[in-house]
Order: sequence, then C-alpha cells, then structure tokens
Amino acid sequence: MRALFGLLLAAAMMLASGAASAHPHVWITATSELLYAEDGSVTGVRHAWTFDDAFSANAVQGLHGKSKGAYTREELTPLAQTQVESLKDNTYFTFLRVAAERLPFAEPVDYFFDYKDDHLTLHFTLPLQTSVKAKTVRLTIFDRSFFIDFRLAKEHPLKLVGAPAGCEVWLRRSAGDDRDRKLLQDASEDTFKEGGANVAVGLLFIVPIEVECP
Repeated sequence: MRALFGLLLAAAMMLASGAASAHPHVWITATSELLYAEDGSVTGVRHAWTFDDAFSANAVQGLHGKSKGAYTREELTPLAQTQVESLKDNTYFTFLRVAAERLPFAEPVDYFFDYKDDHLTLHFTLPLQTSVKAKTVRLTIFDRSFFIDFRLAKEHPLKLVGAPAGCEVWLRRSAGDDRDRKLLQDASEDTFKEGGANVAVGLLFIVPIEVECP
C-alpha cells in the first residue's frame, strides 16, 4: 500500500463508494499558482488540493475541534505536516519543466490544512531549488499509478502570481476521459501493480498546463 496517506487510507477506502479494490482510491481537485520574482523568473508552485469527502471524513476522525464539525488551521497542523512529509517520496506528484528539463524543487514551505464543507484542502508551496527564466514552462500534476485521481479545478486551475505582462495559460487535452475512469474502477487491482497492464495508466489522465510569456 502506498505510503502517501499512511494508515488513513485503509479506512478511507472502506468509506469510499464501491468496492475497496476499485481504482483509484483517493480523489483530489487541484488548484495551483505559478510564482514569479520581480525579474520575471519562475520561483515555485503553490498548491491547494481538495480531498474527496470520504478521505476527509476519515482523516479528521479522532480530532477534537473547539467547535463541532469544524477544525482550525492550528488543530490540523500535525496532520498537514505528516501529509506533506509523505509526499516527498512521490516528488509531490508535481512536475515543472522547461523544454525537456525537469526543474527540481526545494523542501515545501507554508503548508497547512483547512476544513470547509466537509472537505480537507492541503495548501503548500514548492520553491524551486534555482529560479529560472523561460518563455514557456509546463506544469503537470499526476499519479502515474492512478492510485490518486488528480483533477484540475474547472475554473482557473492555474493562476500566475507576479508574472510578466502578456503571459498566457494554456490547458492541453488528456488522452483519457470519464468513460475510461469508469472502466478502470471495474478493473482488477492486480493490473495496477508493478508489471501489470495498468501500472502506468495515470499517464492517460495528465492535463499539461503550459504558460507562455512574451
């Protein structure tokens, strides 16, 4: 079992609709920001990832907020730290490229959870190890194994913060669609293991975001 969500996953899978063996196991709606310095260089990515209701409900079990059904950022701090630290082994499921070169990230900063409308949202920032100037950058957020289904927010999935004037955001189509997602939910879990037919099926659902600047 993946280490990303630790022991929370087992219970979340049982709470999720359908059989526990179905793929994917966790659903995340992603909104991101591409960060720029004053000189026009890209400095990092800031994420806000909203988790599905089943995972969110399980994650807050055992937490005692001051108000029933509500949790402050401070009360969720230990959970946020655990989640962000566990993301490192999977390179934060975040890939920023200039041409074919993947840009390495430094340790995440400014991470916290908030809880609203029965959903947890994880906020965190990934600074680049070295800022970079480029006319075109490409951001992708995905889980190769499709254990997690990342979907971009329908409105403004990527915002530019401090970008030079004239920069534009473009979303590219993915090869997979909702019908393919349904077929995968009915597939055997064994096909998602290393060597299985669906081991890299998450690549079908990548939606690259390109930013072009003058």
